[in-house]
This record gives sequence, C-alpha cells and structure tokens, in this order.
Amino acid sequence: MEKKNIVIINGPNLNLLGMRETSIYGNAFFNDFLEKLKKHFPNVNITYFQSNVEGELINKLHEVGFKADGIILNAGGYTHTSVAMGDAILAINAPVIEVHISNVFAREDFRHTSYIAPSCTGSISGFGLDGYRLAIESLINPLH
Repeated sequence: MEKKNIVIINGPNLNLLGMRETSIYGNAFFNDFLEKLKKHFPNVNITYFQSNVEGELINKLHEVGFKADGIILNAGGYTHTSVAMGDAILAINAPVIEVHISNVFAREDFRHTSYIAPSCTGSISGFGLDGYRLAIESLINPLH
C-alpha cells in the first residue's frame, strides 16, 4: 500500500501554540503534537509548513497542491480576511480540509465568516489539536 502524502499548513501566530492564549488554544506545542500524529499514522507521509505571511502560505499551496494527496489548512486570521487564499485553494487539485483549533462560531462575530471554507472539501472547528487527526482520517478514509 502506497503512503499518502498529506501536508499540514498553519498560518499566522500558530507558531506560538503552547504559549499563546492557552485558555483558547491549549498548552501543547504543535511540533510535539506533530510527532504524535506521525506515530499515529505511520502509513502517511505528513509534512508541515507554517508562516505568518499570507503570500508564503499561498506559494506553499501552489507548490504542494498538485502533488499532495491532501492538505490540512489552518489559515488562522487569514481565514476571515483572505479572498486570495480561497482563490489559491480553487486553483489546485489536492483536497483541502480547513481546520481551526477553537470553535470559531463560539467566538467573535468576525470569526464566523470564512473566505476559504467555500473552496475547501470540508471544515473542522472546535476539537482542539485533535481536529488535525480528524482531518487526516477524512483524507485517508473518505466515506464518499
């Protein structure tokens, strides 16, 4: 069985997980969680990219979007502001799952709008870091 290639792309401020607003995002560092994901999915090639810069995130979507089996995207605050990221998702072939650690619908009103969700295969919100595991499950074992 050939390994699936899944790319996790995290946007702005997610490099501060474990230190930033721990009451919302928890106290786990993403790189530690990433190692757990890799152990949990030994038959999946998981690669990771994080940037605070919108253009770099779009460039990474373009770079991996024609060869990855799936992309998990937590666009952070760009979710609610970036038409360009939504367009970048539409321009690529790989399915993209939008993930948010917090339940964005239980937060400020501006977080209820996603400019990337209409371009994504699906969205997962509010399950903490476990949302990334759920997204991988969805990409490797689709029920449709």
